[in-house]
Amino acid sequence: MRYQTHHINKDLLQWMPIAAFEGEVVVVDQEEQVAEAVAYLRTQKTVGVDTEARPSFQRGVHYPTALVQIASHERCYLFRLIHIGMPQELADFFADETVCKVGLAFKDDINGLRRRRNFTPANCIDIQKMVTQYGIFDMGLQKLFAICFGKKISKTQQLTNWENSHLTPEQARYASTDAWATLLIYEDLLAHEQLSQQEVTALIREEKERMIEHQQEIQDQRLREQGIEPPPHMTLEEREAHQAEKRREARKRKRQRQTARKTAQREADKKKKTKK
Repeated sequence: MRYQTHHINKDLLQWMPIAAFEGEVVVVDQEEQVAEAVAYLRTQKTVGVDTEARPSFQRGVHYPTALVQIASHERCYLFRLIHIGMPQELADFFADETVCKVGLAFKDDINGLRRRRNFTPANCIDIQKMVTQYGIFDMGLQKLFAICFGKKISKTQQLTNWENSHLTPEQARYASTDAWATLLIYEDLLAHEQLSQQEVTALIREEKERMIEHQQEIQDQRLREQGIEPPPHMTLEEREAHQAEKRREARKRKRQRQTARKTAQREADKKKKTKK
C-alpha cells in the first residue's frame, strides 16, 4: 500500500477532525520518580519522543530544554528537566540500543538533551529522514499526521512557557500528543511501501513544478494589481536552462576578475623590479 497524498494544503488541514493522546499522562518532576518511569520505557520496543523549551522571541536567544516527553501507545511520561535536570538513568535510556526512540528533527532534540548531560545516542530514528522515500514532502508533524491519518493535532500550546512551575492540563495533553503522534507516524510509514528512487525523483520534480506554479500565480496577481500584464510563464526545463546559463555567466565573470587581478599583480611586480 502506498500513500495517495504527498502534500496537505493548509485550507484542507483546518477542516480536519482533531486527534489527541487519550492515554495516561505521568508528569515526572521529582528525581525519585525517574527510575520507575525509565523502567517502564525500557519494556517498550519503540517509543515516540519530543522536547519542549521556553519559546524565545529574540534572535540569537535560546533556552535550554525544559521538557522531554516519551510516549508509548498507552502512557506518556513528561520529564520536567527544569526541575530534575537530565538524570543519568534518562541519559542511559537514550543510549540504550534495545529500545527504538523515534522523533521529528530528532538531531536538534538530542543535542538539546546532550547539553544537559552528555551521552551517546543509540537507536534514535528521525522520521523526517524517512518520509521522502514514501513520496511525502511535508516535514512538519501536523501535516505528516494529517497525511497518514486524515486528522490534525492541535498546536495551540506550542509557544506557551514550558518553564512554568506547573504544567497546565492543556500543556500536558499537547506535549503527550506530539510524542504519541510521532510514534504513530513511524509505525504507519513502516506499514506502507517505499517508492523506487526513480519514482521519488519524479515526485520531487512534480513538487518543484507545483511550487514554481504557485509562486508564479502570486507574482502574476501582484502585477495585475499594478495594471501590468504578466509575461508568459517559462516551463521548468526553460527555467532550469536559464538558471544554468546564469551560473555559467557568473563563473565566467569570476574567472575574468581573477585573471584581471593576476594580470594587475604581475604588472605591479614588473614596475617594482624596474624601479629597483
